[in-house]
Amino acid sequence: MSDTMKAIVKTRPAPGLELISNPLPQIGPQDVLVKVLAASLCGTDMHIYEWNDWAQQRIRPPLVVGHEIHGEVVDRGALVTKPAVGARVSLESHVVCNVCQYCRTGRSHICEHTQIIGVDRDGGFAEYIAIPAQNTWVVPDDMPIEIAVLLENFGNAVHTAMWANISAKKVLITGCGPVGTMAVAVARATGAQAIYYRLEAARRMGADLTVNGHDDVVSIIREATHGEGVDVVLEMSGAPSALDQAFSLLKPGGQAVLLGLAPGPYTFDMNNHVIFKGASVHGVVGRRLWETWFQADSLLRTHAVDLTSVVTHRVKMDNFDEAYQIMLSGQSEKVVLRP
Repeated sequence: MSDTMKAIVKTRPAPGLELISNPLPQIGPQDVLVKVLAASLCGTDMHIYEWNDWAQQRIRPPLVVGHEIHGEVVDRGALVTKPAVGARVSLESHVVCNVCQYCRTGRSHICEHTQIIGVDRDGGFAEYIAIPAQNTWVVPDDMPIEIAVLLENFGNAVHTAMWANISAKKVLITGCGPVGTMAVAVARATGAQAIYYRLEAARRMGADLTVNGHDDVVSIIREATHGEGVDVVLEMSGAPSALDQAFSLLKPGGQAVLLGLAPGPYTFDMNNHVIFKGASVHGVVGRRLWETWFQADSLLRTHAVDLTSVVTHRVKMDNFDEAYQIMLSGQSEKVVLRP
């Protein structure tokens, strides 16, 4: 094995990324070295690529980017007993400390010392990644690589949809990305009465009504709900306009679960959207460790959710700029990078 590898790196505080030769990552006694078989892009990667306000505040170059990773364990530290060398694994991107008050009270998804791969520490848009063994999820041998690479992002959809009580409820999902369409499938699988979504592509995942962002979303969905609005909002976009529309449609006493990252601060009508409605608002970060992974695994193993249509583009890692441009075009769902 060479001492160097190819890696996609944020080399400087500016838009764009570079493919460079980087040192092969070293593993500690509790780490594994994973050969990357596939990686997929998400909204956070786009923030870093574009270098928006959020990225400028969070990212410290140089940094290997990428956090949705699937690969094969090729080496492991002296204290690691599992997974085995040769195991195929998908990676939990949040590296937690296990000792803070949140980790010790079963809330490690909000660990105060969390490091996210590809954000706070080197990620996996590379040939190899070193990561704590505890961050690996072994997948079945028969799971296609293009499904296995989606597990981390699918976990976001599962966490968001399962936080709210959506059984027999009218649910509005906002956000035109893959995590939104996956949330449609989770909502359908877990008993939502009706699902409204802001993109036609979600219909094949089980949405009852899809609306394009340039339509009068509020009027269309209010008519579809007989003037009532929706019981639950699952917000995946972080777009101020989508948030305003979603909260306008939320019924008094309703629940809003927010996953999408906004590009920066914005104006929001807290009085009318939340306080006077008595709404419950919950922010979602990552996946509940490891409850969400078990829930996601169950949905896939029982075929309650089928993710085979989510990947729409496949790009060689050397051509990463093409992958990012496809994402920026808005004409894709999941874009997968392969070595």
